[in-house]
Amino acid sequence: MSKEERNITWQQSSLNRQDREKHNGHRSRALWFTGLSGAGKSSLAFALEQYLYEKGVHSYVLDGDNIRHGLNRDLGFTAEDRQENLRRIGEVSKLMVDAGLFVLSAFISPHAQDREMVKQLFEAGDFIEIYVRCSIEECERRDPKGLYKKARSGDIPHFTGISAPYDIPEDPSLIIDTEELSIDEAVHEIVQHLERIGALKLTNPVSNAMVH
Repeated sequence: MSKEERNITWQQSSLNRQDREKHNGHRSRALWFTGLSGAGKSSLAFALEQYLYEKGVHSYVLDGDNIRHGLNRDLGFTAEDRQENLRRIGEVSKLMVDAGLFVLSAFISPHAQDREMVKQLFEAGDFIEIYVRCSIEECERRDPKGLYKKARSGDIPHFTGISAPYDIPEDPSLIIDTEELSIDEAVHEIVQHLERIGALKLTNPVSNAMVH
């Protein structure tokens, strides 16, 4: 421990997570959406955020691209920077769970060891890993940001799924296949799963269609 670290003291609030959960009327959890670029992680996270908002559940999306516009704008795409990117997001997610919120983090997070690093920041049951499954062929066909085209031409080195590996989650809390499910159907599956494991209790029953 450095001299500077010895001068740092954790300041304790008079409120705790349970107080904030009680005030919000629901529990707090970290949902971690992982999958290939183009699999639908962000679309699904934002759709779920909208659903939860309409049900009175306090939530917020941490999106990979959005975070690099501000908090992590100083990081590049080396292996070390990618790991630091996820570490910071994990710490922010942990703070948001302590604040009594549902935090929906959508990141490719290709390496199993990095996802495990983030998971270890949380108490058991607080971290819910959702594998957004989609074949590389379908992701490349969609290519919403034109990244696969750039990767194929060599403009983006070390691109996950093309020139860099993706470690498929071995034991995720939930698998959502976006080639088989629409966004609405996927949100329905996630909400049902959260209710089933006791992470979310909604007054109104889940319908097959989202409320707009």
